[in-house]
Amino acid sequence: MASNLNQPPAGSVSPGGTRHVLRSGWTVLAAALMIFGGAMAIFEGIAAIAKDDLFVTTAHYVFRFSLTSWGWIHLVLGIVVLLAGFALIGGALWARAVGVVLAGLSLLANFLWLPYYPFWAIVLIAVDIFIIWALCAGTVQEPGQF
Repeated sequence: MASNLNQPPAGSVSPGGTRHVLRSGWTVLAAALMIFGGAMAIFEGIAAIAKDDLFVTTAHYVFRFSLTSWGWIHLVLGIVVLLAGFALIGGALWARAVGVVLAGLSLLANFLWLPYYPFWAIVLIAVDIFIIWALCAGTVQEPGQF
């Protein structure tokens, strides 16, 4: 217990001038979910590009798109979400805001993906909602700031 007294609080600047990164459990959860969701979007994209006849669509769905183009969208979005998740674990402050935006884009892409793979799209929509919630709930103000 005495060793904790010698350490500066999280988010403060130590006498040497180095900044301690403030990471909460929600941020780590969001980063893990971003890495998982990004990897799954990459796999979706690869499957859609490699075998576009693999997925069966509903006949009269409102949104109808080319499966190969959706594969490329999922592949690129998945790579960006995966990299932002690793940056968030690394402590990059910009990754929190980028993560919220990317999770929103991924949520929209998975909603439009519903006719191709409904169960998995719903799972990834739930993951994206948890990412947005965890990134917004994990914000902590630094001591002395309002």
